[in-house]
Amino acid sequence: MTPFMDADFLLTTATARHLYHNIAAKMPIIDYHCHIDPKEIAEDRRFDNISEVWLGGDHYKWRQMRWNGIPEELITGNADPREKFRAFASVLPRLIGNPLYHWSHLELQRVFGIHEPLTADNADEIYDRCSEVLRDTSARGLMRRFNVKAVCTTDDPCDDLHWHEVIADDSTMDIKVLPAFRPDKAIAIEKPEFSSYIARLGRVTGRTLMNTDDAAAALCERADFFAAHGCLCADHGLDYCMYAQPDKETADRAFRKAMQGKPLTREEIDTYKTRVTVACAKKYTDLGWVMQLHFGCLRNTNKPQFAALGADTGFDAINSQSGVENVAPLLNAFAENHGLPKTILYSLNPIDNTALVTIAGCFQGGGQVGRIQQGSAWWFNDNLDGMRTQLTDLAAGGTLGAFVGMLTDSRSFLSYTRHEYFRRILCELLGGWVESGRYPNDEKQLRSLVEDICFHNTNAFFRFDV
Repeated sequence: MTPFMDADFLLTTATARHLYHNIAAKMPIIDYHCHIDPKEIAEDRRFDNISEVWLGGDHYKWRQMRWNGIPEELITGNADPREKFRAFASVLPRLIGNPLYHWSHLELQRVFGIHEPLTADNADEIYDRCSEVLRDTSARGLMRRFNVKAVCTTDDPCDDLHWHEVIADDSTMDIKVLPAFRPDKAIAIEKPEFSSYIARLGRVTGRTLMNTDDAAAALCERADFFAAHGCLCADHGLDYCMYAQPDKETADRAFRKAMQGKPLTREEIDTYKTRVTVACAKKYTDLGWVMQLHFGCLRNTNKPQFAALGADTGFDAINSQSGVENVAPLLNAFAENHGLPKTILYSLNPIDNTALVTIAGCFQGGGQVGRIQQGSAWWFNDNLDGMRTQLTDLAAGGTLGAFVGMLTDSRSFLSYTRHEYFRRILCELLGGWVESGRYPNDEKQLRSLVEDICFHNTNAFFRFDV
């Protein structure tokens, strides 16, 4: 019987073990998309207990706790941190087959040196042991423990980037922490808060925003501000990938109606979104940025809970109408506007994998390796089967060796173990292909593949220079 999550976890062949232990495990981490608060890095936050760093903001865990009948007070409420930890510990043994089971135990192993499975029976002992370890570390200490070289946070265009300035001015900081431009609130014209956000964007830029092109120009101005603070990428989160002819008259009609609080047609919504997104893509191209497009999510589906707890609290789902058929015309609109940036495409719906790979293949060129990428298995797909499927689909339809690899998409300083999880799955896949005779046992080429996918491709694609 294979031991529980031992050193060779997920590695079933000699080649896989060699690729992971001797190559992948030694590579640094670039986490190019996360939701960590830069203030916590700037202040080098310390955590009083394991619940703060493990359960705070982790909607993956919150969903499973609700699934298992845990009261909300023990999830997002003001209950004692130890009681919250006990509650999650009581749920964890039931999560067989769920990536949370693996992620949680990898975090316990790598940070706290705890290799026994967490259960309700040992929850108090493990809580105390973890909290003792945390007394001697901090946010930056955790990042260094995982050999993190660079991260991109997720930042609103109206942000003054104060905490990024604090980090940049800190001579003791040896990890690149860069902002990423997230203009969703200026693009989601159908949202009730759109008009108030546009007013805020106008105040920040000192502009009077009267139409679609005014809003786009304001975003481009803020992109310049972000670029001056080291920003290398933008991220657009869309419920679905839209496309409509970016007609100015229709887009401006939508803008006026939205500012007046009037309902919009789907055509008006998509026209405004397309026109602004095309303008943003041109700006990103001029800046040399990477553009990330995340789409296919049903957000805030439980309206009473959304009203009570807000966004990003565990009430999102996969959108079966992801709009994947609009990706190609949208990229084409970028190209026709002479503004097709390096782009990473993510769909939350796994059935879109092959479509995205083939679409990406239609827009390669310009002397850039992997100019358009299919992104890593995202959110509900970043599990063992989802990652393996994404890698296999990319290999079958594109160039796996040009892939920019994994990211955490997380709010936790413990989540860097997701890179380890990905690397083990990658090495197991490659090792299996070698040992079945589907790829030569060529040390030089295999080392290059693993090192590139784990680190070098990302470093070059985004221009991190670390």
